[in-house]
Amino acid sequence: MFLIDSHCHLDRLNYNLLHKNIEDVLKKSCKNYVKNFLTISTSINNFYTIIKLFQKYDFIFYSCGVHPINCQKELNIFNTIEKLSLKIEELSYIKHVIALGETGLDYHHSYETKKIQKDFFREHIRIAIKLKKPIIVHSRNSTNDTIKILKEENAEKCRGVIHSFNEDYNTASKLLDMGFYISFSGIITFKNSIELCNTIKKIPLERLLIETDSPYLSPVPYRGKENQPAYLFYIVKKISILKKIEMNTLAKIIKNNFYTLFNV
Repeated sequence: MFLIDSHCHLDRLNYNLLHKNIEDVLKKSCKNYVKNFLTISTSINNFYTIIKLFQKYDFIFYSCGVHPINCQKELNIFNTIEKLSLKIEELSYIKHVIALGETGLDYHHSYETKKIQKDFFREHIRIAIKLKKPIIVHSRNSTNDTIKILKEENAEKCRGVIHSFNEDYNTASKLLDMGFYISFSGIITFKNSIELCNTIKKIPLERLLIETDSPYLSPVPYRGKENQPAYLFYIVKKISILKKIEMNTLAKIIKNNFYTLFNV
């Protein structure tokens, strides 16, 4: 079986107490069939950190972008959104950068920066369309605005993925109509995720991705502990039950989905 973690933050794992080093993490992942990784940047400095740590690994891919909760901080550093956009575009040409983001809107943590978030989101989409690379979208308490901006900026031209999806099927169908993929995290293993599990049953297999969002959102039976890519196994296991499909078959479909969307 060949699993791909389509959204993780490898640089944020606990290398002091839980893991000896990145090789230790990769070894644990491989034991659970996780063999490719897309590690996500959340700021420009974070992107530089990721490149420095993982550039020797051909099976670790990167995204380049600014997380919505970091928009104001990045604007303070670069002074204008135009300068920041140029930097994101420049870095996105680097080898193994296969996506733009993590971008999007977060009204839960940063409601007061709504306008800046929207401006940054639009810029990420425009760069993605120009570079012909997909976007990785974060959306929390902002569904309507997220879909509105995706439509207004013609995001179907670059497509992308809504990461750690936790909405209803009505929302999913609007995203699917724009050519987007839906990625599910450990949330689907939680006891109270009944509606989300019902939504998964309706998502076309050819638009499905999986992720850990490590070190966050650990699936059952590790809920409450730090997450890691090796735990992706429990997510694909849960989906295989919900979709009534054998795990190996599901893994092959998801692998193909990842390679298709990110042009790997």
